[in-house]
Amino acid sequence: MRLVNRTFDELQPGDTAELRRLITADDLYVFAVASGNYNPMHLTDTDLDADGQTERVAPGMFVASLISAVLGTQLPGPGTVYRRQILDFHDRALAGQEVVIRATVLSKSDGLVRLATEVRRLSDDAPLLTGEAEVLAPTQKFQVEDVEIPGLIVQSHRHFEALLDRARPLPPIATAVVCPDDANSLGGALMAMRESIITPILIGDATAIRAAATGLGADLTGIEIIDASGDQAAAARACALVHEGRAQAVMKGHLHTDDLLRPMVDRATGLRIGRRFTHVFVMDVPGQPEPILVTDAAINIAPDLLTKQDIVQNAIDLARALGMDPRVGVLSAVETVNPAIQSSIDAALLSKMADRGQITGGQVEGPLAMDNAIDLAAARTKGLKGEVAGRANILVVPGIDAGNMLAKQLAFISHAEGAGLVLGAKVPVILNSRSDSAVSRLASCAVAAILGLTGR
Repeated sequence: MRLVNRTFDELQPGDTAELRRLITADDLYVFAVASGNYNPMHLTDTDLDADGQTERVAPGMFVASLISAVLGTQLPGPGTVYRRQILDFHDRALAGQEVVIRATVLSKSDGLVRLATEVRRLSDDAPLLTGEAEVLAPTQKFQVEDVEIPGLIVQSHRHFEALLDRARPLPPIATAVVCPDDANSLGGALMAMRESIITPILIGDATAIRAAATGLGADLTGIEIIDASGDQAAAARACALVHEGRAQAVMKGHLHTDDLLRPMVDRATGLRIGRRFTHVFVMDVPGQPEPILVTDAAINIAPDLLTKQDIVQNAIDLARALGMDPRVGVLSAVETVNPAIQSSIDAALLSKMADRGQITGGQVEGPLAMDNAIDLAAARTKGLKGEVAGRANILVVPGIDAGNMLAKQLAFISHAEGAGLVLGAKVPVILNSRSDSAVSRLASCAVAAILGLTGR
């Protein structure tokens, strides 16, 4: 970031400067901690007026504090000292809205500068607050390049908490758990049962399953156990339970993903419904205003265009079931079509397929590089417009390498939690890995329950 001030002598009436700012849910948490204002209407997990929507109202003084960003960085800039601020509040700002903060010089005298200040909502240009500031302007010129300050991460996983709150009131979804014969897989299923999210049916080596329960100190009384010899036999029995109407979801236990999916793709007895099986990570990334869906990071190695069409459509359908407005960013190394980069060509074609109704239910744009898919400033720098650039909540990767790396970078560098699901089957398939945390396992079950009971 480059900072340059404008001295008292340089300022003239009519000079103006502005900033744009996307207000995020994390802004509200940071302001609550910094100010001590824990009013629930300013947070994102409380519905005070019982209208079914959390309040997420930005505190008035947070919005007002944005004025200081213009004064302190642009007009007059570094060296500015506040003397007085008058504020009139007109409307509320909500997390997820973008605002424009503007200051205009009205007059100057004896080192003091009087400025008109305002904050307006970008979407409709509605005034949120207006007023006047009086500041001591700097007298010495100042300029500095590459200003950086430490970043802040709000390490809460409120998106998953919201999904769990939505799943708990639903009837527990009958789930065929395949080969839950180790502590992680069995413990995850039992945890989801205790939260009333699933009703597990345990399929596999009954002796090994009971031994795992003993190791956990868990009581399996009342839980159905179906003895099956071999991993693929257990997976095939799970498919049969789905066809019998006894299971509404399938959950991976302690077996290889290939062994779980092989019986499911059998044309006669499997769970095909016409689309390709695709995988989606629902990622709760600290600092993001909503979940981020990453697809496909686990099944399709080098998907062709038609496979990517199913990848996109499956992800859109899941996002809609979760109550999201699907905005699909099809990723490549560049944001323009390059004939030498196949992923950029596929991205452009997928975008056009959405325009022509071959992909429905969401907005699709591509090619987009990662930065201008999720960052508004980066998108604007590249001159990208539209509803997806800088705001994508579904990231479609070129292949499994990129998807796996992206998901793990979000998990281990950005402190995200991920819920994994296989889509395109007759029922949701919960796909957990051995390294998944308890939160991830529980969230995967919640996503499957919401999709299976309300989104299909």
